[in-house]
Amino acid sequence: MNRDTLKGQWKQLRGEIQSQWGRLTDDDLDVIKGEYTQLVGRIQERYGHSREEAEREVDEYLNRHASIA
Repeated sequence: MNRDTLKGQWKQLRGEIQSQWGRLTDDDLDVIKGEYTQLVGRIQERYGHSREEAEREVDEYLNRHASIA
């Protein structure tokens, strides 16, 4: 799954993403709306990760879920 597909699959992935990153609130997910940069930023904020670390985590997640797209 690539970054563009994240937006298209957002409704299906929303619950899985909240399970993966449990500190993300429903409000966070409403703001993210499938936007890669928003997701990375919220993970960075909630977990105190560097931007690069948050991007790596999201990219790894998207690669693991490539078959969904």
